[in-house]
Amino acid sequence: MADPINKFLQIHHRDNVLVALQDMPRGTPIQFRGQSFSLKTDVTSKHKFTLETVNAGHEIFMYGVLVGKATEHIEQGSAITVTNVHHATEDFKLGERKTEWRKPDISNFSDKIFMGYHRNDGAVGTANYWIVVPLVFCENRNIEVLKEALTGKLGFKKAKSYETEVESLINLYQAGKSVEEILQVDLQSGIEESASKKVFKNIDGIKFLSHDMGCGGTRTDSDALCGLIAGYVTHPNVAGATILSLGCQHAQADILVSEIRKRDPDFNKPLIVLEQQKIGTESKLLQAALKETFAGLMEANKLERQPAPLSKLCIGMECGGSDGFSGISANPALGYVSDILVSLGGSVILAEFPELCGVEQELSDRCVDDDTALKFIGLMRTYNARAVEDGSGFHANPSPGNIKDGLITDAIKSAGAAKKGGTSPVTDVLDYPQKVTKSGLNLLCTPGSDVESTTAEVGSGANVVLFTTGLGTPTGNPVAPVIKISTNTNVYKRMPDIIDINCGTVVEGMETIPQAGERILDFVIEVASGNIQPKAVLLGQDDFIPWKRGVSL
Repeated sequence: MADPINKFLQIHHRDNVLVALQDMPRGTPIQFRGQSFSLKTDVTSKHKFTLETVNAGHEIFMYGVLVGKATEHIEQGSAITVTNVHHATEDFKLGERKTEWRKPDISNFSDKIFMGYHRNDGAVGTANYWIVVPLVFCENRNIEVLKEALTGKLGFKKAKSYETEVESLINLYQAGKSVEEILQVDLQSGIEESASKKVFKNIDGIKFLSHDMGCGGTRTDSDALCGLIAGYVTHPNVAGATILSLGCQHAQADILVSEIRKRDPDFNKPLIVLEQQKIGTESKLLQAALKETFAGLMEANKLERQPAPLSKLCIGMECGGSDGFSGISANPALGYVSDILVSLGGSVILAEFPELCGVEQELSDRCVDDDTALKFIGLMRTYNARAVEDGSGFHANPSPGNIKDGLITDAIKSAGAAKKGGTSPVTDVLDYPQKVTKSGLNLLCTPGSDVESTTAEVGSGANVVLFTTGLGTPTGNPVAPVIKISTNTNVYKRMPDIIDINCGTVVEGMETIPQAGERILDFVIEVASGNIQPKAVLLGQDDFIPWKRGVSL
């Protein structure tokens, strides 16, 4: 636990930079491990300053790894910035296995359960959804028509509506109010529940997963789309699916069925596949979709929540809108959750490969065998090489918001992001959109883009997603609850409508990493049991973006 009066922090004994925990003006005296000096520049909270003088070309270490090199002479006590430091990482290769680890105390969770939906393949869902998905973007309009017809009448519509606010503005306009007067009006809004009562009490909703793929792109992308959709169809949170196909597109129904069988050879969920070019008119297609979907919902409604061990949880670890505190508060707390769940026999997914740049050696060494390590190394090198070919590279991953809040190189961002994976051995490495089949820590190749990565993690089997943010990110998923965790208290207070849990308490010295981790896992159990709905679910944040395998950082 950090001392609340501390103004700075050294993360690893090897680091030659310190992290500012609050704004520190030039001239602030620094005393650290026998050294005394004053800051040569202002240092903003979350940013880093040098513990020693660093000459041009010399290395910058943070989290105990190389994260950059100085592009100019940097005096002791100076802030590191994008102008005096550039991205740099150590090379990596196949090394020795380093799979021994210190398991956390799991006594508080060894006997705990959650209430979930048990599927025939042995998986357990944390929710019970029906999904409606097009195989090609040509069917998106029909998906929207079905959404309009089904959600309200069945009592599943739940989202913020601003129609009342618009009505108020119209009344003000018609009353002759000026632009200035209208801009000063305080409009009130809230989350509106559906006026209709839920028809099916054991179904959490019908989700409509539109996208812009399926034809016109590469066959590799259309095949991957079929694999992703198959991941959602076979997902433990999904009771059944309605699939709309035009008929002539690359993403064919037989490819989808083949992908489903790969993931579940004994698949027996209700699966409705309707092809418009075979059926004929749009009216016939939609009437068939309505009748067969309704019949499927009647069957899905028969399932009820039953007790399940925590080993049936598969948690996806995600971060977005990261800041300079991500790697010292929320991400390590998720790492502790990961280690507890792995110790209990559960599964964890660590994705976002561009944000593992610089920690490849550590993660590959943690792989359970050489083949798994070589697969990880190969995916990292291939992905980065393709990015370089397109005039980019992993070094270009940090966004303007990341940089503004202290993540000035991809290696700094990555070293903090990797903390979400804890310290356990890596049991498997998956290429998108493969399914998780092993308990333990799984590495999944996805882009760092928040929604694409979250979409992929759920497609690979995550039945809960833990999502850390330092700047605030309104991201959710159609079928898996996404729990938002802030890295600092300021964003938690500023955006309480999208964030569920605050880990700024760690930075403030009010809570340890293990304490924060256990608090998060207790919350996960309540969400998995349906007792708590996270903010992303309440707001209807049903983000679904398949990854086009072209470069997407």
